[in-house]
Amino acid sequence: MILYLHGLNSAGTAGKALTLREALAPVPVISPTYPAHRPRQAVAQLSQLIRKQINQTTKLMIIGSSMGGFYGQYLARQFPVYHLMMINPALKPWEFLQQREGEHQNFVTGERYWLTAEDIQQSRDYEIKKVNDGLPTTLFLDRGDETIDYRVAADLYRDAGELLIFEGGDHRFQHMKEAIAHIQGAILPAVQRCETPPHRCRQPSQAY
Repeated sequence: MILYLHGLNSAGTAGKALTLREALAPVPVISPTYPAHRPRQAVAQLSQLIRKQINQTTKLMIIGSSMGGFYGQYLARQFPVYHLMMINPALKPWEFLQQREGEHQNFVTGERYWLTAEDIQQSRDYEIKKVNDGLPTTLFLDRGDETIDYRVAADLYRDAGELLIFEGGDHRFQHMKEAIAHIQGAILPAVQRCETPPHRCRQPSQAY
């Protein structure tokens, strides 16, 4: 099972979620809409969802885009996740959000909200400083990201994950075709292993 986490001013019904759901079928892709601009609410809501899902299966992959990558990085270390994948992740959101305090509108839902200094500060509560802890991690980065400097994520995970860095592109990420091919390559061995008796994939390490 895959949990896809959208970014700021997006939703679980947006383009990347739909693309992943279609491309990765029959592997189920859950893509909730959550308040990405409210860190504590976001983590609480997503944690509750994951607890419900791991009662049904321990084979969980997280794919997060932008702020979704930030939350995914944290949640993957709180729950039995067998692979974390991040697309142009905002791993230090307090830095670029400082210039964005004020009123915003979600591009997908149309919701208007006010991003406060407290919201921005709260994001620091979910920073992961030690990433070389053995969690299988893959990053997809566009050098042309105009919102977040790709080097922040690349430097953090240089010795702790697989980096796929593409020339050009932008923050919306223009290399989904390449990313999907890589994701399929990561999940298919796990699915095949679990479908072959006597394996039941009760441990994340067995699923990977």
